[in-house]
Amino acid sequence: QVQLVESGGGLVQSGGSLRLSCAAPGVSFSFNAVGWYRQAPGKPREFVARIISDGRTNYADSVKGRFTISGDNAEKTVKLHMSSLKPEDTAVYYCRAALTTAGWDSGTGYWGKGTLVTVSS
Repeated sequence: QVQLVESGGGLVQSGGSLRLSCAAPGVSFSFNAVGWYRQAPGKPREFVARIISDGRTNYADSVKGRFTISGDNAEKTVKLHMSSLKPEDTAVYYCRAALTTAGWDSGTGYWGKGTLVTVSS
């Protein structure tokens, strides 16, 4: 069974930076679409960023210019570099991966258990 594992969350002051990482230990195949969602307390889960196998990326408007998603083929991880963090970025961040972009668009794929990011004011 595929299990995505997130790491890198923690407590950071407003204006600071964090880098999240998503890995799929033991998985030999490649995902065509990998991305991040987040869920703040009392709010629905929302899309943050996505990268597809040709390198194209998509971002939520709320994080454009502050967050960068990238793939590391050597480590087989996808990272989310977050800078200029704001208290409203506080949330549990989840990694999601799909074998195809069509699968991503249809809502299928795999999820991690999440990593907590807390931004203090």
